[in-house]
Amino acid sequence: MQEEQRKHGDEEQPRSISLTDPRALRAYAHPTRMALVGLLRRSGPFTATRAAELTGESVASCSYHLRILAKYGLVEEAQGGRGREKPWRATARYTEWPGDSEDASVAEAADALSSAVAERYFERVLRAMEDRHRLPRKWREAEQFGDSLLYLTPEELAAFGRRVDELLRPYEARASDPSLRPEGARPVSVLRIAYLDREIPEEIPELLDDASEE
Repeated sequence: MQEEQRKHGDEEQPRSISLTDPRALRAYAHPTRMALVGLLRRSGPFTATRAAELTGESVASCSYHLRILAKYGLVEEAQGGRGREKPWRATARYTEWPGDSEDASVAEAADALSSAVAERYFERVLRAMEDRHRLPRKWREAEQFGDSLLYLTPEELAAFGRRVDELLRPYEARASDPSLRPEGARPVSVLRIAYLDREIPEEIPELLDDASEE
């Protein structure tokens, strides 16, 4: 996943946090926890009380989920406040986890997290589609919905991902520094999903058989 640097006072945050513990992977797969981390990255720091207002969950529930996230290093206490009124902040802009692992417990937990994140992505896309008729015409015309079928080797696919990283990098600092945003700039979510298309029958059964023998 992409990474972006943010600062809190004089403390510089790491650009991303990597989850490799299956317990952390399973903990983060909870929809409320993913929502809280996302909100903190966009609108934090904030308290459990504010988290409850933003998510519709109870204050007690948000406080519990924030403590679980803190246990695995995804959020941390910010300065000021106490108890449920203490503010929390995200520890990094992006989260990374293994795409593959020889440890079966890690691989299973990582796949479950990927599935949970994919569900969250598409829930957000559907909500955006429901409201897009209310957008100004220039934004409706600029939004992008589509797909491409490419024939790539694993090495080419990895290189493609690096090129996309390079393309996005110049815009990422704007998330944490409003002074870098040109007039008219608004938050835009860019989804990146590239997968081996099993609906194209050519060679796919053979690939799956080869993988089962590794």
